[in-house]
Amino acid sequence: MTYVTIILTNILISNFILSRFLGICPFLGVSKQVETALGMGLAVTFVTTVASAATYLIQRFILYPNLEYLQTVTFILVIAALVQFVEMVILKSSPTLYQALGVYLPLITTNCVILGVAVINVQESYNFGESVVSGLSAGIGFTLAILLFAGIRERLELIDIPESLEGFPIALISAGLMSIAFFGFQGLFDAFLS
Repeated sequence: MTYVTIILTNILISNFILSRFLGICPFLGVSKQVETALGMGLAVTFVTTVASAATYLIQRFILYPNLEYLQTVTFILVIAALVQFVEMVILKSSPTLYQALGVYLPLITTNCVILGVAVINVQESYNFGESVVSGLSAGIGFTLAILLFAGIRERLELIDIPESLEGFPIALISAGLMSIAFFGFQGLFDAFLS
């Protein structure tokens, strides 16, 4: 699989939020403002990229072939350590963003996108370079989806919505429509490969 294919797949076609439905908690929780969504997206992109590199090395040189049953626990520990590092950096560099992200920042540890990318990298037998590119592009896809959704939610605050649809109902409808829109990229990718 080429790097371009991995990038296009993770960003547009098999977007972890809109196609694989991983990472929905921060997607819905942090997407009320574009600035906050961007901060979350950048943090997830960093952690996903570094976690993909670290988990590849751990899988290849420590867990394979006799300790593969420890894969999930090991990956979660690596991700948790990386998230603690990111949390400390954000706290020191941007206390405002740290406050805006609130409880969702430590929840990156349990963000399914990060663990999902690490596991998929192993399942797809990606080499080190492919794993890093997969992690980076998955993070970019997450950031793209959450930024678009935050922009939509900011616009929804300015229009008159029936009371029964205010809040999460209209957010879920919007997310569903975004998912359908991203599904259209599947045909584009098929044409690209032809």
